[in-house]
Amino acid sequence: MVSVEEAKKIVVDNVPASKAILLPLKEAAGLVVAQDVYAAIDIPVFEQSSMDGYAIRFQDKKISLKVTGEMAAGTPKQLQLQAGEAIRIFTGAPLPQGADTVVMQEKVKMQNGQLVIEDATLKHGSHVRNKGAEIKTGSLAMPQGCYLSPAAIGFLAGIGIVNVMVYPMPSVTIILTGSELQTPGNQLLAGQVYESNSYSLTAALQQAGIKNILIYQVDDALTFVKNQVDVALANSDIILLTGGVSVGDYDFVVEATRLCGVRQHFHKVKQKPGKPLYFGTKNNTLVFGLPGNPSSVLSCFYNYVLPAIELSAHKKSSVQKVQGKLAKDYPKPKGLTQFLKGVYGNGAAMPLSAQESFQLSSFAQADCLICLEEAHGDYLAGELVQVLLLPR
Repeated sequence: MVSVEEAKKIVVDNVPASKAILLPLKEAAGLVVAQDVYAAIDIPVFEQSSMDGYAIRFQDKKISLKVTGEMAAGTPKQLQLQAGEAIRIFTGAPLPQGADTVVMQEKVKMQNGQLVIEDATLKHGSHVRNKGAEIKTGSLAMPQGCYLSPAAIGFLAGIGIVNVMVYPMPSVTIILTGSELQTPGNQLLAGQVYESNSYSLTAALQQAGIKNILIYQVDDALTFVKNQVDVALANSDIILLTGGVSVGDYDFVVEATRLCGVRQHFHKVKQKPGKPLYFGTKNNTLVFGLPGNPSSVLSCFYNYVLPAIELSAHKKSSVQKVQGKLAKDYPKPKGLTQFLKGVYGNGAAMPLSAQESFQLSSFAQADCLICLEEAHGDYLAGELVQVLLLPR
């Protein structure tokens, strides 16, 4: 049996280096850029008006001007501005040749058919977006390691990028073990319980940005578990088995993975909940054997599986670690790290009721896991504890 810190290090040390892939920009949101992206053009491509108004020569601002034309955004024509003239212009339109300034339409008036400027604060170049003001040709547009947020996607599209090299999210297979499991919506027969782990894990994986998720359910029989693990090893980067990971007569996960050639790195961690946690690898596939109890599943997911996923995809951790004061006394024996479902606010961490591993109702309300250290005994209110803020 290993400690929590040892288990976390073993998982991190065995996450394989991810290979970058080229994806269409529309499919790359939420991923991380795998190589520097450079601008192939100036943005803006041309001198551009940032306002609806009139294009003028700044030196003509104090005289009455003749309006000789109009420039709308997207117009292919190029007008020439002469001395003593103004051209009506709209936001995004190219600046006419000879113009160097735009006057807002609210700062002019028409008098005897002539344009009169009433803007004492007008400066040379006002309301003009210069060519290359956003970025110039050959400049670094986005460095390797940058997260592709909606704004980043829009920025790259705006400079004409169609495809981008990214670190992909891993594919995941969930294998549910347990002859007692019944699908929600079906009638429960004697001895059956509704299966919920695939629902919570799928939601957590989707929240992490994973789209490629396969789900299988197998009865508690060694042959069935082994065959399904074999299939998953050929098709997934990460395998999550739930249930059947302890040492009971119907717990076949550890033996099935051994028969499939998975190398075991640890089985059992000094923690509560989730003590029977298993971790192994085969080639570049990570295999997690998660306890079947719903609360244990999610506790192990946030502590071990999610960090492996984010490391694989070169993402920053979505689980923020902070220090907080324990809001009330909590009895605890030494020898196990405990993860308490709790709520965090104003620097205080409050453990919720219903902390047993089979109880998911408290996890449904929790926004954090409160970490009580292995070597520490009973905790008193006000003691500092590490708090894992869960992704929201």
